[in-house]
Amino acid sequence: MPNIKLQKRIERKERVRKKIFGTPERPRLSVYRSLRHIYAQLIDDLNGKTVTAVDSLKISKAGGGIKAAEEVGKLLAQKAKSMKIEGIAFDRNGFKYHGAIKALADAARQGGLKF
Repeated sequence: MPNIKLQKRIERKERVRKKIFGTPERPRLSVYRSLRHIYAQLIDDLNGKTVTAVDSLKISKAGGGIKAAEEVGKLLAQKAKSMKIEGIAFDRNGFKYHGAIKALADAARQGGLKF
């Protein structure tokens, strides 16, 4: 029996990734949400390298809820600012834009990143 939710997420992911591409000046912010934690990384697709990454594994003992996502977003924005990165392309990785994904994006915007 196929997992319909996973298939739908993969379809959304492929549709979005056709349009979003990260450069050294404007890297792609890729977000992944597991059941317990949230992960975010800035990716330079031209060189195929991860510029920086942050996750909720060490930040929050409570897991990957909305508060942990806000902390990840703030920390990612601080790291990006220290690397002189201001603009990014947001890749929600097929996840719906609400809850922890939205909290991470809002915290990154408040930290000074421009989507």
